[in-house]
Amino acid sequence: MRVLSESQLGSVLAGVPASRPRVVVSGNFATPMRALKVLDAALAEYRLFALNAQAGMPDREGVLLETPFVGAGMRGRPGLRYFPSRLSLVPQLLKHSLPPDVVLLHTSAPVDGVVSLGTEVNILPAAIEAVRARGGLVIAQLNPEMPFTYGDGLVPVDEIDYGIEVVEPLLSPVPRPVGDTARTIGERVAGLVEDGATLQLGIGGIPDATLAAVTGRRGLAIWSEMFSDGVLALDRAGALDPAEPVTASFVFGSADLYRWLDRNPRIRLLRTEKTNDPAVIARQRGLVSVNSALEVDLYAQANASRVRGAIYSGFGGQTDFVVGALHSPGGRAIIALPSWHPKADVSTVVPRLTGPVTSFQHSFVVSEHGVATIWGNDASEQARQIVDQVAHPSAREELIARGRDLGFAL
Repeated sequence: MRVLSESQLGSVLAGVPASRPRVVVSGNFATPMRALKVLDAALAEYRLFALNAQAGMPDREGVLLETPFVGAGMRGRPGLRYFPSRLSLVPQLLKHSLPPDVVLLHTSAPVDGVVSLGTEVNILPAAIEAVRARGGLVIAQLNPEMPFTYGDGLVPVDEIDYGIEVVEPLLSPVPRPVGDTARTIGERVAGLVEDGATLQLGIGGIPDATLAAVTGRRGLAIWSEMFSDGVLALDRAGALDPAEPVTASFVFGSADLYRWLDRNPRIRLLRTEKTNDPAVIARQRGLVSVNSALEVDLYAQANASRVRGAIYSGFGGQTDFVVGALHSPGGRAIIALPSWHPKADVSTVVPRLTGPVTSFQHSFVVSEHGVATIWGNDASEQARQIVDQVAHPSAREELIARGRDLGFAL
């Protein structure tokens, strides 16, 4: 690896031979913004591929945005190219369909000839392999503020072409208070989590509330696509099994969380092909998968990706973990959501999804009103429980009428 100034890196990037190169960049809250700014100034046109991109993505003519999971930094952008894919299969996209010409990484400072991908391992090892296979560039923004984490994110410096040195704090999501509805849902979900379970939860009010409600459990393990501060709270409460590594593919949260990650041998960040492989998930003990949705229907199908036909996010790892949890001994796949969407002022339980299905055949569907047991019940009983236990009371009468029209014995 050759360490350059920003102006020198700009000259290197200006010489990239592809007419519209594809650039894969660290996503979530690990995007190397300084390196990306240099690249954006050096290239008139390029394709930018990132997962769950946050605010600050280039927004100009000549930049074509690509993603299998839409974040706030790409949502609603004209010309966005959305590639439907389970997260576990995104590395295959990069290997075969969407090969990169440049990979921009946000890494730790070098230690003994190695840098760590820190908080964002995810699809990046696959991206590095794919760009290396076609003779492209690997560029690192070297930041001593990036935690040094163990697992699959350790990259020898001789696998990186160029680096720039930047000292700046990592980005964190804006803290949001957990509302009463999310707290109630979290408590109901927690009632489905037993001592010794393995947890997969995402980010948001309901996962945070669920984690807060299981601090009294003991012997818990984490095998997840990602985690945030709630897992640190579990550790401090003594809820985690100290013999089990905390395993995920990427992390974001507070500065306190980032300090906990740094050189912590209990944390393993693995490439997404491992964390999200349904067969590997199924081998975890009592895997309880907790995911949310934008809406569910009487067929117990969940839509977590589109709003009124427009792409909002994507499959992510939900499909991977629902399947894996159902095959885990003692595992449970849970969809948790509020019964009413306050902004749209509509029920989140609908007779039948009008958009694509993200996942189906769950163990339970949970709202603030109760828990519907899905797995093991016939179709009409599933629909009845969704109406009686999950739907908002003001929506139930219409759901029953529409459900009967669909053939459910309600």
